[in-house]
Amino acid sequence: MLEAKRVASGTYGNLWWDNELIAECYKFEAKYTKNKEEVALCGQFITDSKTTSAKGTGTIGIYAVTNRWRAYADALAQGKDERATFVGALDDPDSPGTTRVAIYGVSFDEVPVQSFEAGQIIKQEVPFTFMSHKFLEAS
Repeated sequence: MLEAKRVASGTYGNLWWDNELIAECYKFEAKYTKNKEEVALCGQFITDSKTTSAKGTGTIGIYAVTNRWRAYADALAQGKDERATFVGALDDPDSPGTTRVAIYGVSFDEVPVQSFEAGQIIKQEVPFTFMSHKFLEAS
C-alpha cells in the first residue's frame, strides 16, 4: 500500500542554470513531446501511429530578483540565439531516491524584458525548447 509521505514534493527541487543555483526558481518542467503520423492498416479498425520525431519542451518559473534575462535579450536583439544548460534535482527526504537530470541546448521561446503590476509579486514563466538530456543520478 502506498504511503502518502513517499510521494515526491516539488519543495525539494533545485535548478542550476549554467552551473549557477537559481534560488528564486519556483517551477521547472522539461519533457519530450512525440510527433506522430497516423497509420491505417488493412484489417484493423483502430488507426495506429508511428513516431516520426520528438521535441524537447519545458517551462521555467522564477521570481524576479535579478535581471537574469538581460544577456539573452541583448543577444537576441543582435540576432543571436544564446543557449543554456539546466540541471534539475529532486531529493525529497521522505521519497525513495534522488533524480538529477541535465537539459542541454536550452533555447528560450520568450525572453522577458520587463513587466510589473502594482501589488503583485513578479513571476516570470518562460517556455523553452531543448535538444537533449542526460540522467546524472536516478535512484
